[in-house]
Amino acid sequence: MAVYFHEEDLPADVLAPGIVAVDTETMGLITHRDRLCVVQISDGQGDEHLVRFGKNSTYDAPNLKAVLADPARLKLFHYARFDLAAIQHYLGVSATPVFCTKIGSKLVRTYTDRHGLKDLVRELAGKDMSKQQQSSDWGGRVLSDAQQDYAASDVRYLHVCHAVLAERLEREGRTAMAQACFDFLPTRAALDLAGWPDADIFSHE
Repeated sequence: MAVYFHEEDLPADVLAPGIVAVDTETMGLITHRDRLCVVQISDGQGDEHLVRFGKNSTYDAPNLKAVLADPARLKLFHYARFDLAAIQHYLGVSATPVFCTKIGSKLVRTYTDRHGLKDLVRELAGKDMSKQQQSSDWGGRVLSDAQQDYAASDVRYLHVCHAVLAERLEREGRTAMAQACFDFLPTRAALDLAGWPDADIFSHE
């Protein structure tokens, strides 16, 4: 297992065909204000790739964009709503089709209210993750080894979590419901970007 660090784009042909796990690191939680700094991606074969974008980046990353926009590749995220919005806003592509492990967890792990990635990975993959670098400065000129390892860990276990959650969704008869949620996520991200981040447009209010 290795972590590979790249500037401004993913090298060509470094990923195996099929499903990829994806995550992003930004300067904060307000997409229009807080720029995209890192995209993490893994094909589940044991390596993680980090693509870092600099302060004045044009986000011209054709290899990365081709993977993210590939309709034949399922993309795994944890809390896909945020990542899809960041990817759409800065890279200009819709990273679909998508499976969100946070939504999957909420649909089948109804015996708990702990749906964060750390808790999910501990139960489904039997691994402990450190979240110590979660709120660190991702816009610096140099990313520390601790930051790089943290970023890589966010995609390292998503393939395992996806496999378990997909089996449980099928077992509980909720696969179709989950898929409908996943299919709506690009629209939910678009609503966030368009100015409705906190409003439930389906509510009576």
